[in-house]
Amino acid sequence: MPMLSLLILLPFVGALIAACMPTGSRNRPAAVAGAVTLAALVLAIGSFGRVSDGEVLRERYAWLPDMGLDLMLRMDGLAWVFTVMVLGIGLLVLLYARYYMSKRDPVARFFAYMLAFMGAMLGVVLSGNLIQLVVFWELTSVTSFLLIGYWQHRNDARRGARMAFTVTTMGGLCLLVGVLMLGHIAGSYELDTVLAAGDRVRAHPWYLPTLVLVALGALTKSAQFPFHFWLPHAMAAPTPVSAFLHSATMVKAGVFLLIRLWPALSGTEEWTWILGAAGVCTLLIGSFFAIFQNDMKGLLAYSTISHLGLIVTLLSIGSPLSVVAAVFHTMNHAIFKASLFMAVGIIDHETGTRDMRLLRGLGKAMPYTAALAIVASASMAGVPLLNGFLSKEMFFAETMQVGGTEDWSMSYAAVAMGVFSVAYSLRFISVFFGPLAEDLPHKPHEPPRWMRFPVECLVVLCIAVGVMPERAVGEVLAVGARAVLGASLPEYNLAIWHGVNLPLLMSVAALAGGLLFYVLLRRYFDLAERERVPVLYRLNGAQAYENSLLALSQAAAWLVRWTGTRRLQLQLLVLMAAMVAVPLLLVRPLPALPPLRMTDLDPLFALLWVIGAACALGAAYQAKYHRLVALILAGGTGVVTSLTFLWMSAPDLALTQLMVETVTTVLILLGLRWLPPRFAPPGLAPRIPISSWLRRGRDGAIAVAGGLGLAATTYALLSTEAPSTIADFFVERALPEGGGANVVNVLLVDFRGFDTMGEITVLSIVALTVYALLRRFRPAPESIAIPVQQASDVDPAVSQTPAQQATTGYLMIPAVYLRFLLPFMGIIAVYFFMRGHNLPGGGFVAGLIFATAIIVQYMVAGTDWVESQLRLRPHRWIAWGLATACGTGLGAWLFGYPFLTSHTAHLQLPLFGEIHVPSAFVFDLGVFLVVVGTTMLILVALAHQSLRSHRAPPGATRATIPPAKEIA
Repeated sequence: MPMLSLLILLPFVGALIAACMPTGSRNRPAAVAGAVTLAALVLAIGSFGRVSDGEVLRERYAWLPDMGLDLMLRMDGLAWVFTVMVLGIGLLVLLYARYYMSKRDPVARFFAYMLAFMGAMLGVVLSGNLIQLVVFWELTSVTSFLLIGYWQHRNDARRGARMAFTVTTMGGLCLLVGVLMLGHIAGSYELDTVLAAGDRVRAHPWYLPTLVLVALGALTKSAQFPFHFWLPHAMAAPTPVSAFLHSATMVKAGVFLLIRLWPALSGTEEWTWILGAAGVCTLLIGSFFAIFQNDMKGLLAYSTISHLGLIVTLLSIGSPLSVVAAVFHTMNHAIFKASLFMAVGIIDHETGTRDMRLLRGLGKAMPYTAALAIVASASMAGVPLLNGFLSKEMFFAETMQVGGTEDWSMSYAAVAMGVFSVAYSLRFISVFFGPLAEDLPHKPHEPPRWMRFPVECLVVLCIAVGVMPERAVGEVLAVGARAVLGASLPEYNLAIWHGVNLPLLMSVAALAGGLLFYVLLRRYFDLAERERVPVLYRLNGAQAYENSLLALSQAAAWLVRWTGTRRLQLQLLVLMAAMVAVPLLLVRPLPALPPLRMTDLDPLFALLWVIGAACALGAAYQAKYHRLVALILAGGTGVVTSLTFLWMSAPDLALTQLMVETVTTVLILLGLRWLPPRFAPPGLAPRIPISSWLRRGRDGAIAVAGGLGLAATTYALLSTEAPSTIADFFVERALPEGGGANVVNVLLVDFRGFDTMGEITVLSIVALTVYALLRRFRPAPESIAIPVQQASDVDPAVSQTPAQQATTGYLMIPAVYLRFLLPFMGIIAVYFFMRGHNLPGGGFVAGLIFATAIIVQYMVAGTDWVESQLRLRPHRWIAWGLATACGTGLGAWLFGYPFLTSHTAHLQLPLFGEIHVPSAFVFDLGVFLVVVGTTMLILVALAHQSLRSHRAPPGATRATIPPAKEIA
């Protein structure tokens, strides 16, 4: 398999394997996760030689080539840097999580979520198509939602997950619109084409809205002002999640997108002002708020916000060297932030708290952890000889280029951010000094050796990059920056010492100012009292978010209160009235209907429709008095519809309609058993008031008008003669291109196979939802129309007379005769399935026929016999059906064709001769399995409720359909 595809698939395969493991196990899912990540990391590192030579690795898989939506994987230097960063830090975090997670947690699920999150991030990084990038972008939001809310029993976890998901998905929707506009401007959604069309994009009238929408997607994902408030609430996630999310994945996705699209969107005043304003506000607010946090993870969360603002500010400057600095600081921040979060997790794990008001003197009990955390926090503060100092000094140098010699505001903001970062770093390391706290939940001690190992690796990197940057990271940085800048890559020097210059003085001022500021705060300001923090806390945005959700909820409640109703009749009234009114109001002028010639009307067809109309009217009338009769009459309209399809030379539709009527009639009968009798028979009904007659007249008039409108529309469409229609396209190509003479079946499993795949997926979701809703539902006895007889009232040893059996809902039926129908109908189902590609039939019809055979067996002996004797497992039928249908589509990829491309083979078999075998046959088999599985699952869900209060006596067959008088 190609390398890039394997890089993305490995985490998802590992997630599936981990999800299938026992929830209480830690070693096996951790081993699977580590092995998968290590294998992917080795693959990525092995491709460095080709990437460093300037080669762009590409893999293309045809999807919708006519629309420019092929699946495209692309790895250049920037993608390689982020890939290694995601996999390298991910591997260390997974090793750390093995020791951090408790055995009481569902650890297998945790590792499955982590691997899926990793795969989604790799999909963002390696996507070569913008639409594909947005899909993986939203997948990161979904998986991060699962990780942040991993501890479902905690309110803060659920709230933080919901907040993060809401903000990032709203940004994702904006990004989708922006990407669509960007692709329209560039003429393609391929990333190579978009990056090469920078001049055309910037000159287009849509540039500003496109930039705003793309920026909203990036800024919400990277927690930039004013969307920064969701990131601190994400701290409710387990610490390994926070370490991964804050360093190399979720929040870096927005930064990656801005760097990736820098050649196409940057270089304008709009780019500078939008990103610059957001970045400067974010770096100042984040760094200032971090000082006053009492939770160590909260402090690191706000510091992450600040450093992300620093990177966005660098990108807003727009110079080539600022891009180099942005890539460099992205790498440095991932290293020291991951180590800091894991150090905090160790402290929390060993002491039982992260509250800095309680923690002190940990350096005595945890000297190794303290040393590691102090080095990492010093790197975060920008102390010389550590990696954070180098990229922050480059940041200071670039801010001096903004505004020239007249406007130093960005340089002042940079120094202020440096001061604040030193202050919160000092507060972070203060927990390691002083006398050891004695009132901690647990006695502090060093963690297990391998739990500390990931922190040690990252801290060594902090020192190595700070001491010998050119050797440690110089070539990697050049590869990443060259992928963005190309030939305009500037000359830069990663040396530790550049002489005494203004950026160095700014660094010294930040360090000294931060130390002084922290001392003053410690002496004159109680850092533990958040209430005394200035009004800047109003800018955290969380309250505005909560107010917005509250306003939306209130507006929705008002709308439901004034326009909603629980009465189905009123809902249908509004729907029918809209169907009548909308064409009259919007269609001007109304089209003239072709003349209706009575000579073209077949008397037999007219009589057929008179019968159908009579059944419909009778069903509407009987619904008030006798539901069983109404259901039978409604079934009559369905039979008339089936005959109409047959009359119009549509046997496939006729077969499908007839089988659907058969299956749904049984399912509706089971549902009718739950409805209470509300109406008296016609002879005993009370007198109907005049207002009720007026209401019925109104409803009848609107229903007739709607029906006539639909009839007129149908007649106009069928009477219109067009030179060519879409039907001609399918008729001409069904046999030569689809390999089948049955146009309807070829259309469903070949030309519109993707739609059919979506439809069976929706059908499966509906069936599973019905089953989930009904499996624990217990209808109240007084709400059931059928008289309930307790099982204890029926003595299995006593035979009953037919009259007694009728009163208890049991009928004596020769069950053995009906059971002969199962193999017979099974053969019929196979027959219709096998002929479906060339003659009327197919997987859907065959599935309904086989489901009807199972329903007959249920009517004979109930679900207990069906489940015990036939051993049907509807869930597995659905799963295998979806897997078969999807596997057919994926199989086309192996031969380089678009998803679900159909192929035909002609096999020569002994005795049988030449056999026509289309690949759509396998897809149709998946449809068959899904139809049978969903039908049986809904049947089981409904039947278990109906059968729970009945037990058949010996020799009697349970009648699913009770006497009519009991359902009335």
